Amino acid sequence: MTPGNQTGNENFPARVLVVGAGAIGSFYGGKLARAGADVSVVCRSDYEVVIAKGFKVKSVMGDFDFMPSRVLKSAAEYEDEPDYIIVSLKVLPEVNTVELIRPAVYRDTAIVLLQNGIDIEKPVAEAFPRNELISGLAFVCVNRVGPGEVEHLDYGRVVLGMYPTGVSRKTKALAELFNRSGIPCKVHEDIVKARWQKLIWNAPFNPISVLGGGISTEEMLDQEETALLARRVMEEVRAVAASEGHVLDESVVDQNINDTVKMKPYKTSMLLDYEAKRPMEVEAILGNALRIARKNGVFVCHMQTLYALLKSVDIKNLASA
Repeated sequence: MTPGNQTGNENFPARVLVVGAGAIGSFYGGKLARAGADVSVVCRSDYEVVIAKGFKVKSVMGDFDFMPSRVLKSAAEYEDEPDYIIVSLKVLPEVNTVELIRPAVYRDTAIVLLQNGIDIEKPVAEAFPRNELISGLAFVCVNRVGPGEVEHLDYGRVVLGMYPTGVSRKTKALAELFNRSGIPCKVHEDIVKARWQKLIWNAPFNPISVLGGGISTEEMLDQEETALLARRVMEEVRAVAASEGHVLDESVVDQNINDTVKMKPYKTSMLLDYEAKRPMEVEAILGNALRIARKNGVFVCHMQTLYALLKSVDIKNLASA
């Protein structure tokens, strides 16, 4: 076994395997390819379209086409040693990320989890203790609008950091690739704290969009009661994060509200999953945080209510698919 490329410089393009080439994976995979990386994708539902035509991305940053180096049905088909495996799958109990990526994980492969939720890294960290694990956050409004078709509506920045803490050479090299592609990317010494900070937004807006009857971010904040509920959930997330030693400034609540007011009206990813009768990331976004709250004795009545209702809605929605 030969060592993988560590640098991703112009002489040796970084080999990137994207597992989960939906909206997030295809958008960022395409951007990395435009920055010079050798990007292949594991693509299931849109395989026939993508292998024939690639991806078409309509973006506020400028439209582009993305033809991956290789289009695969599974990671086992990747006949190389990837420098990075970028996992952009939904975080669902029925999705076994470890087994999906295992065939393509080599000694020098860094695993990048570009996914939503809190406390999602442990299964991968335990399965591959000798591999570098990079946790990543995508702050982006991007949707899959058809087979091989993606629409990027707003934002796009990425935050990366080693799990559980620190920043490595490979983390910095990947961040450099993102920045070169036009995607603002920063590295973070405490990526777990950064995940809690992102949950400040995800925990209220994703569930309320579904439970509110299919409302956009703009509609949530236009209605006094849903806007207040969003704020209360954010405050509860701050309390749970603090119980784990990750203290988030009080200003983070107002900042998230103000940033959401400014962005284009947006259907959350959870709402899109609900409308398409796909499983929702209930556990990653609410369930894990709720279990941490219980463990630490933090009272989170608003999160508990959203979680109970959302689980029921998810079960009924999938049963009617």
